[in-house]
Amino acid sequence: MIYNQNMAQQYNRNKVLTASPAELTLLLYEGAIKFCNIAAVAIEKKYIKKDIEKAHTNIVKAELIIEEFQASLNHKYSVAEDFDKIYNYIYGLLVEANMKKDLDILEKATEELRGMRDTWKEVMKRAGNK
Repeated sequence: MIYNQNMAQQYNRNKVLTASPAELTLLLYEGAIKFCNIAAVAIEKKYIKKDIEKAHTNIVKAELIIEEFQASLNHKYSVAEDFDKIYNYIYGLLVEANMKKDLDILEKATEELRGMRDTWKEVMKRAGNK
């Protein structure tokens, strides 16, 4: 069991180390979605203290990914302002969902992230990256 877990960790590490910038962006979107999904399950079990902490930890991980996206925007292009507004909106939803442990708000943030991910996949496809 430990051997399989180590193999999976090594595979994921190699996947990140060999990914193109476009693939890394996709991995970050998928990571943020994964963290939101983990938090959603934990919020559903919100009467258990450990699960409240798990929800908080995973929402914060998603927030950090959004912060990274914002920090990497190249503001010499006008489209960066549009992305910044979207990221601010998603970040605000994540903060509110975390403060209230509100599943509906978290789902809104997750849906926005899925939309961003799906758009990014289409961009990669059209650019010949996938």
